[in-house]
Parts: sequence; C-alpha cells; structure tokens
Amino acid sequence: MIKTLSTILVGSTLLTSPTWAETPPNMLVVGFSMSNILTLDPAAITGKETVQVLANIYDNLVALDAVNRAQVDPLLAESWTVSPDHSAITFKLRSGATFASGNPVTSADVVWSLKRLMTMNLAQASFLKTHGFTAANADKSFTAPDELTVVITLPKKVDPQIIVQTLGIVGPGSVLDSKTVMEHDKAGDLGAAWLTNNSAGSGPYALGQWRSNERVILDRNETYWGEKPGMKRIMMRHLAESQSQRLMLEKGDIDIAYSMSAADLKALEKSDQVEVQTNGGSGFYYLAVSMKDEKFQKPKVREALRYLIDYQGLNDTVLPYFGRLRDRPIQTGLFGALPNAGYKLDVEKAKALLAEAGYPDGFSTTLRAISDAPFMNAATAIQATLAQGGIKAEIITGSGDQIYGAMRERKYELLVGRGGGGQLPHPDSNLRAIVYNPDNADEAKLTNFQGWRTAFYDEKINSMVDAALVEPDKAKQVKDYEAIQTYYADVVPAIQPFAEVVDSVGYRADIKGLALNPSWSTRLRTVTKER
Repeated sequence: MIKTLSTILVGSTLLTSPTWAETPPNMLVVGFSMSNILTLDPAAITGKETVQVLANIYDNLVALDAVNRAQVDPLLAESWTVSPDHSAITFKLRSGATFASGNPVTSADVVWSLKRLMTMNLAQASFLKTHGFTAANADKSFTAPDELTVVITLPKKVDPQIIVQTLGIVGPGSVLDSKTVMEHDKAGDLGAAWLTNNSAGSGPYALGQWRSNERVILDRNETYWGEKPGMKRIMMRHLAESQSQRLMLEKGDIDIAYSMSAADLKALEKSDQVEVQTNGGSGFYYLAVSMKDEKFQKPKVREALRYLIDYQGLNDTVLPYFGRLRDRPIQTGLFGALPNAGYKLDVEKAKALLAEAGYPDGFSTTLRAISDAPFMNAATAIQATLAQGGIKAEIITGSGDQIYGAMRERKYELLVGRGGGGQLPHPDSNLRAIVYNPDNADEAKLTNFQGWRTAFYDEKINSMVDAALVEPDKAKQVKDYEAIQTYYADVVPAIQPFAEVVDSVGYRADIKGLALNPSWSTRLRTVTKER
C-alpha cells in the first residue's frame, strides 16, 4: 500500500509557461524536480536541487574543480596561504569583483557572510560547526585586516585543507552582499525572510523570479567580474515527471534535464539529438532506520535489514545513471576506502536474525521515500524484499520537506534516502554526515548529521573519526579510516548504503560547455548553444 501525502500536479507548468519548438538561442531552459527547494537562503538550504540553482547566483572564495575533485580553484580569492603551524588560513581577494547590486565584494562581506552562517545556526552551519566554529567564537575566527584580506583562525586542530574545501561548497562558502541583505533585515533576522525569495550574490546570474514548484528565472549579471556568461537568461522549470522531461528534451522544449529516470536516460542514448553525461556524485543511496523505535534499537533487527536489500538488483534495475553499488560509508576513490563488504540478499539469514531478535513472524512498519526518481522505485523494490523476510512495510511518499522533515524530527521508522556527505574529496566528509553524532539528545537538533537523525550514537566511533581527521601520518590515517569502516559494520549501523551517487544529465546535442560537478555545484556560466 502507498499512502500519498501530497498531490503532484503533473505538467502544471505546461499550462502556465510558454512552450517552444526550439528554445531561444540566448536562453537556457533546464528541467528538473523542484519539490525539495524550500528556500533560496544559502545558510538554510538542504538538498542538491537548491544547490543547482544557487551555484549560478553566488560565488565562493574558492571552487571545487569539476574534473579533478582533489583540486581547489581560485574564485573570489585569487590566492591563499596556510600558516606554518596550521592554525590560520589567509585569503587574498581579487580586486574589482562586484555583487549584482554593483556593491564591491570586500573582505567585510566575506566575514559577515561567515558570521551570519554561524549566528543563524541552520543546516549549512554544521559544515563548520563540526570543526569547532561557533557563533560565540566567530569574531575571533573570521577577521578582515584590510578590504582584500580574510583571515580564518582555526578554533581547534584540523587539517586546514578540509576548511578550504568546505569554503568551496555552495551554502557554507557562499559570499553574500551584506549591505543589500541588511537593507531587508526584519527584526534582526539578518535578511532571512527576504533571502527566501531573493538573491544577493556576485555570481554570473541573479535571481529574477522564483515560483515554488513552478519555475526559477535567472538573469545574466551584466556586471559580472569574470568571463561573460554565455546565456542571457536561464529558466529552470519544475518538471516532476521524468517522462515529461524526456519528451520535452526530445522536442527541444528544454535544453537540459537533470532528474530523469534510468529508463528515460537509456532511451535517450539512442537519439542523435540528445547527449547523456554521467559523472561521479556525492553521497549514497541508503536504507535508514530510526533507533528511537524500539525494534530498530536491536542490532539483530538492523542486521536482518542488511540482508533484506537486493544490492545488485537495485543497482542493475533502478539505479543505472543514478548510482553504483557501494555498501561502505566512504565513497570509492577516496583514500582509506575499503572494498565493498559484499552484502547480498539472504532471506533465510534475515529470518533467522529476526527470530533471534524476538520477531519470528516479522512485524509491520512504514517506509518513507520522496516521490521523485529513483527513490520511489527503490522503495518499492525494498518493500518487496522486506516482505520476503516477513516485514510488512507501508510506503509513505511525499515532498522532500515531508519525508526528510520527518527524519529531521526523528519521527519515522524506515526511510529510503540520499545523502552522507561526499561534497568534499575527503573521507571525513562522508563520515561526519553519515556516522558521526556528537550529541544524541533530542534538544541538540543536529539535523544535518544523519547519525543524529537516526539516533545512532557511538562514543567510540566519534573518537575514531575525530582522531583520523587530525592524524598527520598519511599511512596511519589511511589505516584509521579503514578501521572505522570495519567497526561501523560490526556495530550494525542505522544507515546501510546500497549505492554511491552518480549524477546523470540529458541535454540537447547543440549544448556545449556543460560539465557536471560532483559537489552538485554545476555552474552554467560556460554553457553555450551552437545554432
């Protein structure tokens, strides 16, 4: 049985927006599901869909390279240096950069943006909080000796490179126009209400319009400090259905489709009018349990679930173009990543474990998944294999806010999700998101830690993660990360990955300069049309 929390109005945008036999030569039209876009405030965003929008509006000090994940490129900062004792990072800003408002980009704006992030203490603050940055120490941590110099003083011992990488992520590293934002401050909210629907960046585009679950329009920033963007306007359209995206892409009504199903992407491979690009992504697809639920506090129940996932089948049928098989909490290609553990669907073993846990006849539960591809297909497949083990799971589906909102409130039982860090090319990025939980109290509300969302708490693994990050001996650091993965498997986690994310996009063959970024921040400034 599937319970629907909200109705998706398929094709509603077709009734309110014009269609073209061919998109205009100076406008890029992008289609994807926007159901998970809840705000455009960089400090408050969650999910890759919002990042896809904001990557074109806001600049960071640095950028994570789209091809070489280990490489960090200059952006607003033309250079940076680390102090000999690794306690501080000094950034030198480029001269002449301006915001879309015309205001100059200064070190004061960078410092203000970072202090605002920590003061608001919303989702994106966790990237820096985990390394000791807080609202209380922000004045000491972020300083501006002159208009083009920013100094970040590390509040605790950490690899400075991971801080530089963090500042390349859309959200924690986004630089805001402080003057413009504060002109819209309401009762000390630091412009939060205004930024929900407006922008204040220095990127190649500025927000022209956002209509929730309908469209986003970005207009070229004519005063952009860098190379002039190829397109005068970008229209991003909410197209919840993969088939709608495919048909419109084939007809030329859209230029790029970000969220199509594997079946539609496979069909497009045969077209000479459309190209498909796949690149490594960030994070995992996983089955999560809530350890607030008494059943899932039992390790043998969680272990039974591990053997009620058809890892190979999911990756062969549901996840082509979306993921590749991975059952460890560190992505392949990162140092310290172990080979897959080799978990397989084993119904008899799962039944035996359930019987040992006191559930010889299984039990009933709920399984949440957002309504977009590939989550519903994955949830339906997992529902079927759970049933083979005697677990009757009712699927609850809805928008990202409804499904992940329940997870953030720790009011769910089972959930098929996507996440687990990986935006930084460092194993700590995965482990902080999916394993680490520094405070399991409900009132801690550490919502950006999926360990907290699942109520999984293990003091030993927290210490192991902390120690591995600051280990100066590279060979020992690799061994430390290997040991964490082995220990995590032994304690039977609340989150079991079954695939690591890859990103795929379909686009018209005359689109040039598109390069998917593994950190979700694909910048469309370089995109042009050959027409």
